[in-house]
Amino acid sequence: MKILILSCSTGGGHNSCARYIEEELKENHIECEFKDFFDIVNPKAKELSSKIYLASLKQNGKVFQGAYFLGEKYSNSGITSPVYLANKLHANSLLKYIKENNFTLVITTHLFPSLTLTAINKHNEEKVKFITIATDYEPCPFMEESKPDLLVIPRDLEDKFIKKGNSKDAINPIGIPVSSRFVNTAKDIRKELNLSNDDKIILIMLGSMGFGNVLELLNTLKNENYKIITICGTNTKLLEEIQDRNFKNVIPFGFTKNINDFIYTADVVISKPGGLSSTEIAAIRKPLIHMFAIPGIETYNMNYFKEHNMSLNCNNYLELKDMINELLYNKELQTKLINNQNKYINSESAKELVNIIKENF
Repeated sequence: MKILILSCSTGGGHNSCARYIEEELKENHIECEFKDFFDIVNPKAKELSSKIYLASLKQNGKVFQGAYFLGEKYSNSGITSPVYLANKLHANSLLKYIKENNFTLVITTHLFPSLTLTAINKHNEEKVKFITIATDYEPCPFMEESKPDLLVIPRDLEDKFIKKGNSKDAINPIGIPVSSRFVNTAKDIRKELNLSNDDKIILIMLGSMGFGNVLELLNTLKNENYKIITICGTNTKLLEEIQDRNFKNVIPFGFTKNINDFIYTADVVISKPGGLSSTEIAAIRKPLIHMFAIPGIETYNMNYFKEHNMSLNCNNYLELKDMINELLYNKELQTKLINNQNKYINSESAKELVNIIKENF
């Protein structure tokens, strides 16, 4: 068995999920390779797609919101989408790469390669077996045009995916894959941060690109008696601005590879509702406040977590202080959120996926 794992660099979650799967496969001594889809089919499009995605997030994500909801309407029309037709153009390039490297299975954590693989199987007698991973808590537009052998989705969403047009036989709700190492090796790093066991710690996570008005948020909390660890991702400008403000209770960091340790150490986590980042937090079982949703798919993620009583949603800075204190000191609320995270978020999902692959592919 030789597996190709494909993702696209439009947000960090798709790539992180792919890396978790790669890690779990290698732990099981299964040969695999992780590649960015565009590096194979069109390297010039890689930078362009990333730029388009980042540009769509400006003006509080209004451009992304408009494009997303337009996609939803088109997706419900039953007409073959331009997204499918665009990705169909890459079929020959991807098939050539798969054959030349003797891959027996493809796993994709992004819609684009999933649509290309569907096009390959529609127009070739020799089929490519592939698995698609849904990395959000709502079927994204055009997902129904993809026809994978296995579609991995979050728990309690089977009916939504089937109603959207995805094959019931392909669906398996084991949850968004997070590696067992991510959960099991997470450790308390208070000592490394020069913090005592008595310190209450709030972790602010804003995704790999650092989205949201963080400075205003920190200014709101600057006089509180807890420590605030702020992960700025790759947003170096934000990191420098926080450092320049010299907030007494704030400890800023840029991009980090051991985010699991920060989550484990925190008493409360404030995060944008990315599908993968929310899954990571809930897999470690931490009280969670969602803020700064990118309108569209992240709104659905936020609503899923709230409806399943796994998080609180904060819509403005004025109510944030009360929410934080409620989560810090209300043990009953903490327990409710964590129990529901345990019910709906599978911390062994990547391991289960590998077992399914070993048994069925």
